[in-house]
Amino acid sequence: MAKTIFEEMGGTYVRQGDYLIPCLSLPEEEQKPCGVWGQRHLRYLKEYHRVTYANLLTSGKLNTYLAGIDRQAQERFEALTEQMKQAQGITNG
Repeated sequence: MAKTIFEEMGGTYVRQGDYLIPCLSLPEEEQKPCGVWGQRHLRYLKEYHRVTYANLLTSGKLNTYLAGIDRQAQERFEALTEQMKQAQGITNG
């Protein structure tokens, strides 16, 4: 029997009854902490940008992307908080 394109690319199958199911797995991804801003962006992607979410998930880049979004949002939040404190004349202590 001739190999399928999937087998030629190194893929394998597992037999489930009368069916051959391809053995698929997501690429390994370094786990980075993702805070509240990253979680909110994840929910946004799942709800409004499903294709982008699926592409990031299947490429193994979702966690890294969300950690970057979380870091940027936290930095922006801290900068805005500091600007508001200065505008209102609030000091620490």
